[in-house]
Amino acid sequence: MTSKQRAYLKSLAMNIDPIINVGKGSVTPELIKAVDEAIEKRELIKLGVLKNCFDDPKEIADTIAGRTKSSVVQVIGKKIVLYRPNKKDPKIVLPK
Repeated sequence: MTSKQRAYLKSLAMNIDPIINVGKGSVTPELIKAVDEAIEKRELIKLGVLKNCFDDPKEIADTIAGRTKSSVVQVIGKKIVLYRPNKKDPKIVLPK
């Protein structure tokens, strides 16, 4: 992913709210399944890391991205933005 594409995805992510929160249990198989389903439908999702989760948000982002085969767009504070293009019907067209 180029820096131009990442910047474009960041601009799209500014207007969306977190749809999944990572809690005390941190990264669980259920969380991975929920993220995978959400990213399949939306391509670009935002996650929130709750205060009772003591793991580093960057490590959480890397773990989730690895298990869902997605890309980490950004991690700011306790917010994580992930992107994975839909193979069948892509909704987001990245700049070249």
